[in-house]
Amino acid sequence: MVIMAGRTARAEQVSATRELILTAAERLFAERGVYAVSNRQVSEAAGQGNNAAVGYHFGTKADLVRAIARKHSEQIERIRTRLLAEIDDSDDIRDWVACLVRPVPEHLAALGSPTWYARFCAQVMTDPALHEIIVEESLSSGSLPQVVEGVNRRLPDLPADIRAERGAMARELILHICAERERALAENTPTPRATWHDTATGLIDAIVGMWLAPVTHPGS
Repeated sequence: MVIMAGRTARAEQVSATRELILTAAERLFAERGVYAVSNRQVSEAAGQGNNAAVGYHFGTKADLVRAIARKHSEQIERIRTRLLAEIDDSDDIRDWVACLVRPVPEHLAALGSPTWYARFCAQVMTDPALHEIIVEESLSSGSLPQVVEGVNRRLPDLPADIRAERGAMARELILHICAERERALAENTPTPRATWHDTATGLIDAIVGMWLAPVTHPGS
């Protein structure tokens, strides 16, 4: 029993240390950029006397970035799955866009303030060596392909290349609007919308309008 209790205490300590490192790394990466922050700085910010703590618990910097992304993606997936269940097989494209937009703002709202996840993603997505990690984590979602398919089925007359282009625009808009609002909240500066819910509503308005906009073909 003593040995088992010792193992449990050790496992809890390791879990707590990992969480401290993840939180510290997410904040520093969001505020300074991934490669501007050393493992030593992350360890110090996490209150770890051992400067090798990051490498011991996570391996490479890419592994640490993946762990941060995965920590949030699991919670975002639960939100999106719930939203999908709520709209059933709606014919309204706005409902499907809502399933695309609302999970991240709702997740950030649940975390309280300040948060760093949106700014962390914005930093990572600018790095050629790391942005694939965020993309891979998104693609591992079981619900996201359903949302994309749902949007596409409600846009039958939109050419596939235009759908793909506007999908990329939508992802960029969601990411950077969330990052800018997150930054403003952290700095206690005014924001265009009072809540994360209202921010998501504004994004839905804009993205629905973008997807339904007329197409100007090259050379026209």
